[in-house]
Amino acid sequence: MADRKRRLEENTSRVDSSCDLVIEDCSNRRQYNLDDIRNKTIHGDSPTALEKMPADVFDAVFMDPPYFLQLPKKDLIRWEARTIARGVDDEWDKFPSFEEYDTYIEKMLKGVQRVMKPSATIWVISTYHSMFRIGRVMQDLGFWILNDVIWVKTNPMPNWLGVRFTNATENLIWAVKHKDAKKYTFHKDVAKKMGIGSVGANVWVLPICTGGQRLKNENREKLHSTQKPIELLKRVILVSTNEGDLILDPVAGTGTTGYVASALDRDFVMIERSRKYVDGIAHRFKTPPQISKEPEPGAQKVESYIPLEDG
Repeated sequence: MADRKRRLEENTSRVDSSCDLVIEDCSNRRQYNLDDIRNKTIHGDSPTALEKMPADVFDAVFMDPPYFLQLPKKDLIRWEARTIARGVDDEWDKFPSFEEYDTYIEKMLKGVQRVMKPSATIWVISTYHSMFRIGRVMQDLGFWILNDVIWVKTNPMPNWLGVRFTNATENLIWAVKHKDAKKYTFHKDVAKKMGIGSVGANVWVLPICTGGQRLKNENREKLHSTQKPIELLKRVILVSTNEGDLILDPVAGTGTTGYVASALDRDFVMIERSRKYVDGIAHRFKTPPQISKEPEPGAQKVESYIPLEDG
């Protein structure tokens, strides 16, 4: 543990732009030694980078792939304010067809499955737009789903048009790499602190990423349209990993997985293909994370959002 903390301190103290925290993937790099990429972000294509890693090495995976929202090519206008509501219109969320999206997800999941330890678990988050497709691909590849967790957002994007329900949830699939996997990590006492009631139910109530957590670009606009909150990753990591474990994020975005993992005494490897996000990660790690090792209690959040009656 002392060696691990020393490595982490060296990583965070020496980061300057994208130099020490980031590894540039390139075609002449045939394989990665695990110690070379531990607590690093690989700038490159995820399936390609995964092929270069040794098999059966990661204790856990968090994967936040594109949603494939299939939004119409028109502005969403807030009726009363007459301003434009900014949704997810990034190029990385656009695919020509469901078939190409499925192929993208399958290729990444195959690479992830290979590098997971036999006892490892994987978390995949998405919305109704693609979660059912992702779940099918996972089951076709042999992943065994342990649970889904429903994230209820206390501050979802408002329903401006009023033609359907307000979309206030995202789903997380929690799975092992195959049906016969044994001895995966699950901290029951931690789960009880986060879910509804005393049984640790699979409903988490917490806000989306806002305020000081949100990374901004030079124009003070949000750097990433779907940056996940620290509390969400803290719950994932605390409930399904142990100190010293190695966590993979193959679609790192702004690097919340590694940022939280480092604060909770876990190691990480992240992969991200966008230069601007990789630079954002490097800048973020210049300030060492100060994060509580206790999850926010779930019951109070639930009671304030959904009044529950006794019995």
